[in-house]
Amino acid sequence: MKKNYKILTSHDSRKLTILMQSLAVGLVAGIVVVLYRIVLTYAEQFAFWMYGFLRGHMTFLPVAIIGLSIAGYFVHFLVSKNKMISGSGIPQLKGLLMGYFKQNWLHTLCSKFAGGAMAIAVGLSLGREGPSIQLGACVAEGIGNKIGKSRMERKILMASGASAGLAAAFNAPLAGVIFALEEIFKYFSPLILLSTMSAAVVADFISKNAFGIGPVFNFEIAGSVPLSNYGTLILLGTVLGFMGAFYNYALLKTQKLYKSIHHVSSRTKIIITFLLAGVVGIVFPVVLGGGHHVIGELNLAKGISFLTLLFVVKFVFSMFSFASGAPGGIFFPLLVLGGTIGAIFAGVAINFFGYDEALFFNFVILAMAGYFTAIVRAPITGIVLIMEMTGSFNHLLSLSIVALTAYVVADLLKSPPIYEALLEKQLVEYDIQDADEEHSKKIMVEIVVQHGSQLEDMLVKEINWPRKCLLVSIRRGEMEILPKGDTVLKTGDYILVLTDINSEWRTREKLEKLNSTS
Repeated sequence: MKKNYKILTSHDSRKLTILMQSLAVGLVAGIVVVLYRIVLTYAEQFAFWMYGFLRGHMTFLPVAIIGLSIAGYFVHFLVSKNKMISGSGIPQLKGLLMGYFKQNWLHTLCSKFAGGAMAIAVGLSLGREGPSIQLGACVAEGIGNKIGKSRMERKILMASGASAGLAAAFNAPLAGVIFALEEIFKYFSPLILLSTMSAAVVADFISKNAFGIGPVFNFEIAGSVPLSNYGTLILLGTVLGFMGAFYNYALLKTQKLYKSIHHVSSRTKIIITFLLAGVVGIVFPVVLGGGHHVIGELNLAKGISFLTLLFVVKFVFSMFSFASGAPGGIFFPLLVLGGTIGAIFAGVAINFFGYDEALFFNFVILAMAGYFTAIVRAPITGIVLIMEMTGSFNHLLSLSIVALTAYVVADLLKSPPIYEALLEKQLVEYDIQDADEEHSKKIMVEIVVQHGSQLEDMLVKEINWPRKCLLVSIRRGEMEILPKGDTVLKTGDYILVLTDINSEWRTREKLEKLNSTS
């Protein structure tokens, strides 16, 4: 307990130590994620080669069916031994940091690595980015267990590992930092900023040495969208808001459908999904894997009909791939789906409303950011990520308009942020409850008082604090305040609350509601 208090109330004395730890996390996480990217690159190449070979040699189809079944059995075995590797890994990471779950970090790292590679090798429509974030966090947890001085410090290192994982996966260090702040911690802290940035920069350096310094998307973008066409961007954002809400609805419903088929075992469900990948690989192989080949198909010459077919097949295949529970994320596939929506939108605008053909890829990248924002509800991450992935910062205004419009529309539709919805689903599935331990270990929880929240300008004694917690410190700028009943909370105050480890997630949940501005 004293160690937790010390790290949170003495930031200046810990910054150098945490900086060095974060650099170590970035180094190791960067190496692991780069290796994961390399393995997945070869795995995806194998999938395309395998199905290309089958199309010309159908006599080998029985061998392929047996091979896909064995692969499905293997992946199910890994998932059954460690539920933490199922899906993208981002909800699991959020749950770990909030105190919901516990894991064996080394087992999770190895199983996720192997399971994710196998899923891509058979062609499932899953991404590498969510697993990369989880792998980075696992590395950080392992390092934190050795050199971290407190549980809070280890959690900061895990966020740094997640930042490093995204940075190495996308060659996007800024997006990695923003993702950690906006999606994982959901508040700004100088200490967290320092650690996540340190890890992300190191991981990005390693990634660029392995894959080059070029952007992930090498689109030929002639210029920016004219200001006179910005009304169209609001329309695009509205479409993306609706489509993003539908994506979340479809993904959660598909998972529910899989779970509702009780007479079929989970092992059989994964094997069937792997066999479905075989059918897709033979009939429509372009949608296999994360979606890099789909990006290559996005051009005006393909026609609106083909682009629509491409979107529908990729969308449906992605739903079933993720619902199977196989290790793999939705991060890159949803960007690809968003880009395809943008391509369809651009095709309509150019062919029927006389828009300049040079704006085609503008709409593609704008739609990626908008679709991501509508689904994940992290607009800053989406905007920064697309700018880094395209290597251009000339579209900040147009990206912001599309992303914010998509955010508002999805919010009005009551569509939950996908990673939060997936986490809540897992909590129900695993029946997470507080343990009634009289003398459990303690942990510090830190929040920042938001403008317009219930906590703002409230007396400490007037606040309905969560059960099993104690307010121990308030940090206002460089000043440390010992809280009393008549102490008034101000916007920007860092509140340090002591709680049981077993009660941590419920404490955070209640504090977030008190600190909500909605």
